Amino acid sequence: MDGMALASSAASFLGVERSVCGRRWRTREPEPGLAAAIAQRYGLPEIVGRLLAQRGVGIDEAPGFLAPRLRDRLPDPLHLRDMDRAVARLLRAVRDGEPIVVFGDYDVDGATSAALLLRFFAAVGTHASVYVPDRMREGYGPNAPALLRLKADGAGVVVTVDCGATAHEPLAAAAEAGLDIIVVDHHVTEPLLPRALAVINPNRLDETSPHGVLAAVGVAFLLVVALNRALREAGWYRDRPEPDLLQWLDLVALGTVCDVVPLSGINRALVAQGLRVMQRANNPGLKALAAVGVTNGSNGPVDAYKLGFVLGPRVNAGGRVGAADLGARLLSTDDPALAAELAQRLDNYNRERREIEARTLQAAIAQVETTPQAPSLVFAAAEGWHPGVIGIVAARLKERYERPACVVALADGTGKGSGRSVPGLALGPAVIAARQAGLLINGGGHAMAAGFTVTEDKLDALRQFLVERLGDGLASEHLVPELMIDGALSAAGAQGGVIEHITALAPFGAANAEPRFAFPSVQVAFVEPVGTGHLRCTLADPIGAAKLKAIAFRVAETPLGEFLLGSRGRAIHVAGHLRRDDYRGGAAVQLVIDDAAPVANEAL
Repeated sequence: MDGMALASSAASFLGVERSVCGRRWRTREPEPGLAAAIAQRYGLPEIVGRLLAQRGVGIDEAPGFLAPRLRDRLPDPLHLRDMDRAVARLLRAVRDGEPIVVFGDYDVDGATSAALLLRFFAAVGTHASVYVPDRMREGYGPNAPALLRLKADGAGVVVTVDCGATAHEPLAAAAEAGLDIIVVDHHVTEPLLPRALAVINPNRLDETSPHGVLAAVGVAFLLVVALNRALREAGWYRDRPEPDLLQWLDLVALGTVCDVVPLSGINRALVAQGLRVMQRANNPGLKALAAVGVTNGSNGPVDAYKLGFVLGPRVNAGGRVGAADLGARLLSTDDPALAAELAQRLDNYNRERREIEARTLQAAIAQVETTPQAPSLVFAAAEGWHPGVIGIVAARLKERYERPACVVALADGTGKGSGRSVPGLALGPAVIAARQAGLLINGGGHAMAAGFTVTEDKLDALRQFLVERLGDGLASEHLVPELMIDGALSAAGAQGGVIEHITALAPFGAANAEPRFAFPSVQVAFVEPVGTGHLRCTLADPIGAAKLKAIAFRVAETPLGEFLLGSRGRAIHVAGHLRRDDYRGGAAVQLVIDDAAPVANEAL
């Protein structure tokens, strides 16, 4: 699903005004003539030209989009404010042998950022350690007790990654104690920056960088590039080998994809190159995670989808329901045995996380559907919910109701909250505004995601504040869920190499949606339940013998699942993504079903 739009008179695709999942189907309309012009100039198949045009890629931009090169996209790191100060301080720490601590976050972006810096410091012969706060005991980001303890233990400089942009009080306490802090972050800041030696953040309000789309791991990579150059100029590599920084782009790709930042510009180049590095399987931690994924049915080469849905959730699981530092430790170790052990622990935690998530989601849905909700926000809060899964549950609610969603886990009068948003409704700035209005203990984020801490007595005021802030005049309008379609195919048309044309636009992610096709009037020749709540289908063209394998994930007891099971032998419209079926080593093409609708579009 692609978000919401105000009710409009624009024609729906195939006449689907309300699908089984309650969405209007719409087509992405490219600029007239652009698709043909791109295809003609570069000798591309018509479908590739159309997909490029639908994504707003101009005729001169097409070659760079199809073959992104890092050397064409990577900016000079020193264009970022405070980068020079951070590099100078870290250069001194490396030369003087000062202990460096990387203060991480417990999600994938934080774990990959920490692992990247740990690997770089190890490669240049400098001692560095990692500290990741426990989600349950310490909460998100830097806290004064931890920083002061690190100072007492001998730390000379602390680098926070994927956190710190709004940690005013903890960083002030650290500064008073004489601890140098370098903040490497990408979350939206306030006008007043925290007290730190350097705050490297493309989303500082006083920053002019055009690279605000970077994940924290991308910002950390720029720091590594700048520090490596400074070490080279200082003669550090006269007696030791200079590291190849490109070898760590697999970490950058993983963190970038999993943080759901736009895969355009520099991010597209980082991920494309990082996926190539990942195929070499030189990182023991990533190799061990991929092996665990294979045992769970995922085979074939690693792509952006597997980063986001196979590797990423396991890295996340440590911070959500296990040990917070497991992800960083796994991704920074060179010991294959330790990597295998940590990967298995994370896989076990991920299973536990799924069970907790399912229970919490069920309770949250029940609350949402029995409590009045605003058109611009779904909001659920309760005692006993695990803080480690509320972000995932918020994402599920956002997908289910196609509007921003916030979920709060309450305990002892305080709530830990997490929110996810849809395109066009920026949640992070709204949460920051709520904190500035005195409604939150702390909080921050970016347009699509945010986290916060709130006292229970201010929950209702917070909900109303966010509703008004996000509504922006839309509360009285009808928000219509939409499913964007790139075009129509037949079962026969899905064969014959079309998958190669589609994958030419990879890597897919935010700002470069994986192409979605509608299959009009296909017959459901076969359908059966498989796995945990999935449905496996065979779709057939109305005329001819062409058939297409299809699967619908996690649709048990949903309207889509019930509709598919009841449509055996009938013709229906189906929409979804074409992918290679690499389950258990297969190589065929299958359709991953997102939605469906009756051919005559009867009222549902």
